[in-house]
Amino acid sequence: MEIGSQLVTNKNDDLRILLPALVGREGERTARRFLEFFTVHIRNANTRAAYGHAAGLFLDWCEARGLSELGAIQPMHVAGYIEQLQKERSAPTVKQHLACLRMLFDWLVTGQVVPSNPVHSVRGPRHSVTKGTTPVISSAEARELLDSMDETSLVRLRDRALVAVMAFTFARVSAVVDLKVEDYYPQKKRWWLRLREKNGKVHQMPCHHKLEAYLDAYLAAAGIRQDGKGWLFRSAIGRSGKLSNRPVSRTDVWYMVQRRANDAQLETAIGCHTFRATGITDYLTNGGKLEVAQRMAGHSNAKTTGLYDRRSDDVSLSEVEKIGI
Repeated sequence: MEIGSQLVTNKNDDLRILLPALVGREGERTARRFLEFFTVHIRNANTRAAYGHAAGLFLDWCEARGLSELGAIQPMHVAGYIEQLQKERSAPTVKQHLACLRMLFDWLVTGQVVPSNPVHSVRGPRHSVTKGTTPVISSAEARELLDSMDETSLVRLRDRALVAVMAFTFARVSAVVDLKVEDYYPQKKRWWLRLREKNGKVHQMPCHHKLEAYLDAYLAAAGIRQDGKGWLFRSAIGRSGKLSNRPVSRTDVWYMVQRRANDAQLETAIGCHTFRATGITDYLTNGGKLEVAQRMAGHSNAKTTGLYDRRSDDVSLSEVEKIGI
């Protein structure tokens, strides 16, 4: 491992961490401890990427202000950075950055790299929400979107099945792209999906009959039903209309959702998480129970599930229309 401001990767090239110059100058022991925070202490790939970005921004900010050693960073420096960050980023993002720095410096303290944690005494912005900000579409719009991905091509069948999994199981996109063919399996005369969600949770969900139809049509066209250890949703090979043996990435899914939403002429700016919120809202609208939706979504707290409940949006709009100006 060389020391300096560079991109450090493991031999499988599936882990990329930018080593800031401020860390690199302190020697290999400090650099190794810094990298171990991301490789050893943080197991979730999404958290690792977000925290790596947050730590890099802060340390570059310190570097630009003449702080050449980690030990020279004081609480007032952290407070100044957070104050500036609040003008540029949302409160949840600022709180995430602060959490990252607090954990990182705790790790450096226990590794005897710095004598104390300068982040502990710094407070973040107040932030409280009762409703999530994820864009939601109506049930009719969701059906139009799924119907627009007809059976004219294998890629469209894949896209329809992938979107349906997110909508009918409330799954996060990271869990969907991690599915193997064997994770779609029969049990009790129904087909189920085995989803690996955040924090190592293995979540099993029975498939809606429409989801079964979408998945069966895709698997039959792809000819991969017998490839149990293979990826369920595979990346396309250019514009050939064929699929590779590699899994589709979260980024590719986001771009796919944008293309399909544009084809369906949806006016709402949606993302992958839209289908999680739309599915939960539709379930509750049709008489579902919040505590059951919580289990289906894999949430540890019903309050979190409630953030996805957007039934009150229609009520609010109807009340606004009562204004007679």
